[in-house]
Amino acid sequence: MNQRSLEKFNNLVEALQTLPGVGKKSAQRFAYHMVLGDSFLALKLAHAIEDAVTHIRKCTICNGICEDEICDICLDEYRDKSKLCLVENAKDILIIEEGAEYDGRYFVLESLDEPYIEQLKRLVEEGVREVIFAFTPSLANDSIIMFVEEKLKAYNLQFSKIAQGVPTGVNLENVDMVSLSRALMQRVRI
Repeated sequence: MNQRSLEKFNNLVEALQTLPGVGKKSAQRFAYHMVLGDSFLALKLAHAIEDAVTHIRKCTICNGICEDEICDICLDEYRDKSKLCLVENAKDILIIEEGAEYDGRYFVLESLDEPYIEQLKRLVEEGVREVIFAFTPSLANDSIIMFVEEKLKAYNLQFSKIAQGVPTGVNLENVDMVSLSRALMQRVRI
């Protein structure tokens, strides 16, 4: 079969492959299903993507995901404004919100450049008493935490970070040594 005659199909496969976690075989399977399996689904998906790209933006307060200038979390009068959870990216907010345990506000620290630090300071000045770092545990992120603490030291804040250690339901033999060590060092009394 002439590959040129499949140019549009191959272009779709290549476009799908650019998505995180999608390899060539998955991309081919998706493309085949959209083109020959369920073209209505493909058009619905295309419309949803276009609609999302057109209307979704960053919240001007927290840098989270929203469809207006300010996200629903920042507009929520019942959120605890004394707690501010710093996250690495906007999707982390969605993950934390699924748990329905945290009732404070968020800030997506996209960069350590001065405009982001100033934006963070303005948010802290609105009555924040505790800054919670919800970053992926790493030495690089530990450095970022120290940098942010230094930038916010004038505000008399309590700093904390999310707990680390052994995940529920995982055997100790399957836990990496850094996580196990931290779990032992940060053990809690029962």
